[in-house]
Amino acid sequence: MATALPQRPVTGIFWMLVTGLCFIMVTALVKYMGPRLPAAEAAFLRYAMGLVFLLPAINALRSAHLTRRHWSLFGLRGIFHSMGVMLWFFAMTRIPIAEVTAMNYLAPIYVTIGAAVFLGERLAARRIVAVCLGLLGAAIILRPGFREVSMGHLAMLFAAVVFAGSYLLAKILADEVKPAVVVAMLSIFVTIGLAPFALSVWIMPTWHEITILAGVAFFATAGHYTMTLAFAAAPVTVTQPVTFLQLIWATALGAITFDEAIDIWVVIGGFVILGSVTFITWREAMLKRQITPLSHATKV
Repeated sequence: MATALPQRPVTGIFWMLVTGLCFIMVTALVKYMGPRLPAAEAAFLRYAMGLVFLLPAINALRSAHLTRRHWSLFGLRGIFHSMGVMLWFFAMTRIPIAEVTAMNYLAPIYVTIGAAVFLGERLAARRIVAVCLGLLGAAIILRPGFREVSMGHLAMLFAAVVFAGSYLLAKILADEVKPAVVVAMLSIFVTIGLAPFALSVWIMPTWHEITILAGVAFFATAGHYTMTLAFAAAPVTVTQPVTFLQLIWATALGAITFDEAIDIWVVIGGFVILGSVTFITWREAMLKRQITPLSHATKV
């Protein structure tokens, strides 16, 4: 019989804190870079430069026996994720960091709905309440009729939807293909998927912008790696609540570094969404299922 790995909650919390800092650095660098580069081009450069981090996965890719169905699913996931990344880069340069961070957590809510519709997952009453609370959190953030809902907000709403589609496909593929292959194929297909959009709006980037996007690629990859270390050290019920800090850090970063006003309704709405996602994650952990991705899984 296999022996379960010992749980190290303090270590798991530490690595999740590092994960949050890495992802906050991603948002900070993109915000700092500004909107001069088109979103599609910025996203393409981030993923193209990130391909260097796939070198450790080459052996796994060579030994993978992928069927035509696998290739089709990887291609479809690449389309979804490419759309999500472009929308995220667009929103990041047009609305406050806190709002992007809060609305980014909607994807797991949509995944829960999609798992019920497309994968036959049963939506128990408690999960329905959690989903409704998550959507309520989005309404609190946007407050249509009481504030202007900009193109950046709409971009984030659609980004969460297509990210959800990406992670539903990831769930299907993860049951059949090694995780390293799933991650590597995502990076490859997203780079390919973004290329034509980037070329159609290409502006010659400066070395300063290239350096910033290289930093984005580094911190995004580091964040996913430390997130894996956190999950290996402690159960999700321990590490998930730490993600609440990311919204606080994002709000503080926007206020201190980019002079963004603190909107208390955005903070409240974000915590409502995070609370519903945390409950869904806890319920699935108790039922020993992993359908809904964790709230920080939608990061670029």
